[in-house]
Amino acid sequence: MDLFMKHRSTAFLCLRTSLQAAVLAFTSLGLSLHAQPDAGDHLWYDAPGVVPVTEGLPIGNGRMGMLITGQVAHERIVLNEDSVWSGYVYRQSNNPAAAAALPEIRKDLFAGDTRAAQDLVNRTQISGQGENDTAIMESYGTYQMLAALRLDFPHEQAQEYARELNMADALVEVSYSADGVTYTREAFSSYPDQVMVMKLEADQPSALNCALYLERPDTPAVIRLVDDSTIELTGQMPEPKGISGLRYACLLTLEHTGGTLTAENGKLILSGADSAIIRITAGTSYKGLDAWPDYLGEDPLPKVADTMKAAQARSYEALKAAHVADHRALYNRVSLDLNHNGDHAADVPTSQRLQMVRDGLTDTTLMEQYFNLGRYLLIASSRPGSLPANLQGIWSDAIFDEKTGHWVYYTPWNGDYHTNINVQMNYWPAEVTNLSECSEPLTDLILGMAKPGAETARIQHDCRGWTVHTTHNVWGFTAPGWVASWGHFPMAGPWMATHLWEHYLFTQDLHYLRRVWPTIEGSARFTIDWLVQDPESGLLVSGPSASPENRFTLPDGSTGYFCMAPTMDQMLAWQILNIAAEGEQLLGTETDLSREALAALAKLKMPQIGADGRMLEWSESYPEPEPGHRHISHLYGLHPGNQITWAQTPEFMEAARKTLEYRLSHGGAYTGWSRAWVINFWARLGDGNEAYDNLLALLRQCTLPNLFDTHPPFQIDGNFGATAGICELLVQSHETDASGNPLIRLLPALPKAWESGSVEGLKARGNITVNLSWVGGILSEATLISPVDCSLTLEVSSGKQQQIHLTAQQPYIYVLDTAPCCTVL
Repeated sequence: MDLFMKHRSTAFLCLRTSLQAAVLAFTSLGLSLHAQPDAGDHLWYDAPGVVPVTEGLPIGNGRMGMLITGQVAHERIVLNEDSVWSGYVYRQSNNPAAAAALPEIRKDLFAGDTRAAQDLVNRTQISGQGENDTAIMESYGTYQMLAALRLDFPHEQAQEYARELNMADALVEVSYSADGVTYTREAFSSYPDQVMVMKLEADQPSALNCALYLERPDTPAVIRLVDDSTIELTGQMPEPKGISGLRYACLLTLEHTGGTLTAENGKLILSGADSAIIRITAGTSYKGLDAWPDYLGEDPLPKVADTMKAAQARSYEALKAAHVADHRALYNRVSLDLNHNGDHAADVPTSQRLQMVRDGLTDTTLMEQYFNLGRYLLIASSRPGSLPANLQGIWSDAIFDEKTGHWVYYTPWNGDYHTNINVQMNYWPAEVTNLSECSEPLTDLILGMAKPGAETARIQHDCRGWTVHTTHNVWGFTAPGWVASWGHFPMAGPWMATHLWEHYLFTQDLHYLRRVWPTIEGSARFTIDWLVQDPESGLLVSGPSASPENRFTLPDGSTGYFCMAPTMDQMLAWQILNIAAEGEQLLGTETDLSREALAALAKLKMPQIGADGRMLEWSESYPEPEPGHRHISHLYGLHPGNQITWAQTPEFMEAARKTLEYRLSHGGAYTGWSRAWVINFWARLGDGNEAYDNLLALLRQCTLPNLFDTHPPFQIDGNFGATAGICELLVQSHETDASGNPLIRLLPALPKAWESGSVEGLKARGNITVNLSWVGGILSEATLISPVDCSLTLEVSSGKQQQIHLTAQQPYIYVLDTAPCCTVL
């Protein structure tokens, strides 16, 4: 696999404005004409951070990452490697009593005896071998930090302090003066060379003094000095007797110019140097997501040593150049300009600007930066060959317990893959921001979970195919959680499978679709088997199931979670069954699957609107004990699905709007990821001003000083969800026109506050690259480029639609008040 993106340079001539067309075409291919990044690409601070996950600046190469707070005297840098997990494979995670209990549960739910059904659900529709199966939680494990790099410097006071995240080059820089000397640190995490690198430098000879060491306290890790310039850290997760835990290894080397380097008491002591280069690489014995059930392999240390040897053979300048080129090839594909003219981004630290926004300031540069940070974080936490971004991306720290005086190696919510919104949201921006490669780890996750998911489908549900429930880890856990109210969500599998189809829609890669089709097919077959006939209506319904993590009040005042036909389940069934029918037709392999899918669709119960005009979340209109609940699952068909649209279902669009207004008026969207989802909802509803207000609310209420999203605590999905939401305001391509042709909407929900601006490099379904500019809230010019000849319908912000034809690789230019023109070579 080539580690560098390769591009063809193509010169275009536009009949109207040749230079402008050439620039647009050039950038559409992923290249940039900008020599220097602008203010939208930089986060900077005038003081060190304290808490890594809230103030640390992140770098990553998909697999390994750092959080850098930039402390002057005593720096603690969090190191992460994406497969450092405790836990193990537990083949008894599926409940053998589950499938046999389903008929009785359904019978009770259809009869209206929710309490009896729920009692049986709580006893049988959970993971494991019974209520006392403690191995379930023990085996599940948690994502953990790898280690901490400690840097101790002799100066306590600093002047002219600055630290910066340069997102365009994926560099973190720290600089300050002490005792008349200017000190700088520069760090990056290289994907081409699979190494994390930091350069320490002083602007005066022999002025650099530092002690550095690795630590992973309160664990069985062994840390030793291999020689006078190398530290080795190795360890193994402590698991129950008879179970081998994951092994991990990390190497650090120090190269210096000038001065002396000695080793003592586990530390490297640098004295009187001019500069120093730290290289760090790491690995584990984890073989990969497709290795179920035998996930663990060889001792990682030899491979880590080989990687380090190769990295040491390259100079700092060579490592940095390769890293920057690799990163820019992805990052520079898209640029957003909200016509801020720089604002005050270069003069006021990011944390202060965030506070000013909380105090009521409008800061379009900060919105650009938040958008760019989402793209940056996806590149940094999800690359081909890595694991997918988890709830914290790849950035997790240990927790120091002040009561016990010990470190606890736990990541909130286990740092796992929550499959009832969170891991899906992580990848919403991947395709539309032209980062399809970054979704490869998600494909790996879905293909990998389908293997153990087949056991879950068979044992838990007596169904063909495969599925997963609310949570998933690197050990193939696909069973329900150990508590049914949040852990039982059998339609999570179909939701995950829709992402495989979305990747095809954006890339038009038929080879990819053929490769993943058995997994999509398996999810559709599970759905067909899982649906049962409602004895009263005769329609097909899902259940028993819940609306993720939400609850309702029963007539007797007790709390209900489960019903037949919760709205989200029905929407997911509609989505995957349509994909099954369309995909088989596309591939020319129409079998019994497409016939079964179409037959099920014809009898599938559709979403319902309540007497108050809102979408029903459950099968009946129940009172809601938390009307502002963070999950708004019954609007899945609005986004990310496409069942609800103004053209096809206007009455449901109105009901969706009322649902959203009601949820927000009762305190909804109080978590960062929920607020990000709301931005996408408003975009699909065509209300850019409401979306903008919720973007402001996200910045004001759910954003940490380093611009990480917070649930609280830190959870990365909101960063990704908001980035996707900004794209939805500018370009939408999830619908077809009245004749079934692909439809691309330009500026479908432009906020009034973004009066003028431009965006380059976004992707629409059909593998169409879109560049836009607008003035006075009206589209002024657009360029669309397709790699193949195709026809589609274009809708501009005025609502006017027109059918257009794109010639392969030739920009189609739309210009306000003039006839569109097509460039020629």
